[in-house]
Amino acid sequence: MTNKPWKLSLLAAFSLAGSAVFAQNLPAARQAIELERYSEAKRQLLASQSNPEAAYELGRLYAKQEKADSAAYFFNIASKDVRFPLANVASGRALLAQGKKAEADIQFDAAAKATKNKDAKVLAAIGQAYAESDIKDNQKGVDAINQAIKLNKKDDAAWLVYLGDIYEKRDNGGGDAMNAYDRALLADPSYTLAYYRKGQLNVRARNGKEALTNFEKVVSQNANYAPVYRDMAEMYYYAGQYDQASQTMKKYTDMSEKTPNTQATYAAFLYLNKKYPEALTQIQEVLAKDPSNVTMNRLLAYSLYETNQNDQALAAMDKYMKMVSADKLITDDYVYYGKMLTKAGRSDEGIAVIERAIKNDPTKAADLQNDLAQAYIIKKDYPKAIGVYKTKMAGGKAQLTDQVRLAAIYSLNKQYTQADSLLNIVVTARPTYAPGYLLRAQANSNLDPEAKQGLARPHYEKYIEVAKADPAKNKDGLAEAYRYLGAYYYTKGDKATSVSNFQQALAVNPGDEQATKALAEINKTKTAAKAAPQKKK
Repeated sequence: MTNKPWKLSLLAAFSLAGSAVFAQNLPAARQAIELERYSEAKRQLLASQSNPEAAYELGRLYAKQEKADSAAYFFNIASKDVRFPLANVASGRALLAQGKKAEADIQFDAAAKATKNKDAKVLAAIGQAYAESDIKDNQKGVDAINQAIKLNKKDDAAWLVYLGDIYEKRDNGGGDAMNAYDRALLADPSYTLAYYRKGQLNVRARNGKEALTNFEKVVSQNANYAPVYRDMAEMYYYAGQYDQASQTMKKYTDMSEKTPNTQATYAAFLYLNKKYPEALTQIQEVLAKDPSNVTMNRLLAYSLYETNQNDQALAAMDKYMKMVSADKLITDDYVYYGKMLTKAGRSDEGIAVIERAIKNDPTKAADLQNDLAQAYIIKKDYPKAIGVYKTKMAGGKAQLTDQVRLAAIYSLNKQYTQADSLLNIVVTARPTYAPGYLLRAQANSNLDPEAKQGLARPHYEKYIEVAKADPAKNKDGLAEAYRYLGAYYYTKGDKATSVSNFQQALAVNPGDEQATKALAEINKTKTAAKAAPQKKK
């Protein structure tokens, strides 16, 4: 039975309509991918996935989401249409997505050879493939784009951004990358992605001023360019502007596509900003939708520990460590696991894990020694904790804060003379460091517990002199210092000075019970003295 002519006509009409709709959707889909609006892009592309161009863009989309199997699947669909100019490039990208670089190179070479290296768009697509991969250094991508520009006889902004992205992955490639982005803007001053890339590069170089200039240019061109707010938040974080960073990251999450990945990004940022309870809420919401999310399982354990939920943290850590192979565990995993074990009373296990982390990552040894010392402190093995800091200081990596920590451990081990000597070095180096005087006073108070020699007095007085510049911040320390002086002068018979100091303790901390009781006792003594009968002369 033959088809009716009208059915053929209708079919043709539908086919033409579909092509027209796809042609309109393709630029919008590419823009959605750039803005990381992946669900929106999928809706536009999946309806036309049999079209090789749509399949190719779907491959790019999944590659950006690091979903290698899905990326390879759609690139392979695109490669099957021999009429598609990027068929061989699609084959190469399918292999590249699966980490098969050598095989991918063969396909890219075949794509270039098929056009005798004369098709600029094919060469640019090869460059784009390398730019959008995680390959650190690939000259083939650079050569392909440079040849494409040569054939085109003028710079193309998009191609130059691909070139910059390849350079950016190289060690010390930032200068070449910035030159490429600048050339892109000379070719097209309104090319938003080039400004965005420049800002990202500025952030990595810790050049906040230039980063902000470029990011603001992005926003001026497209206020809805959601990814830029994420990078601005990162910039503010590195600059120590944590509230601004959190507000900007919130703007990113409000504006961006609502996906578990977006929420996971926000959760990770909250964790980095030490907003652990808020991070925990976001992490648990992500895991409810995506229970196998490795990063969120890791941060769940970390955040539970930071919110003093150690039993749950240890259970979450055990679960996470079973999810990933040993070669995928990072240094912080071992450190947190060690701290959790130590806090759970399994000190020897915890210490062994932290020591393994130090051995595995010597570059972080200086930081990790702090965690190791803390584990020994929890175990109350103060000599070992002292040994850790001595080793760190002998290695030349110690800072003034390490000397303060070592002094504190000396005091815990009742080695007050050593603590005092070390703190003397600290306050000599930093005369405005108020906690140093307080710790020194405490060490001397332990050396002279009855205050007979008044060893702590000059140090408490010096602490008051430095700390009273910010009484709200130093409220507890100031109250302690005034109480000591009040007690010291009382034992010396100088009750007026004693009362004055106890009153000043209450002035900085009205709720100080010890000062209140001391004044009450002094007044009681005075009253009793007045009431006592006078002896006759």
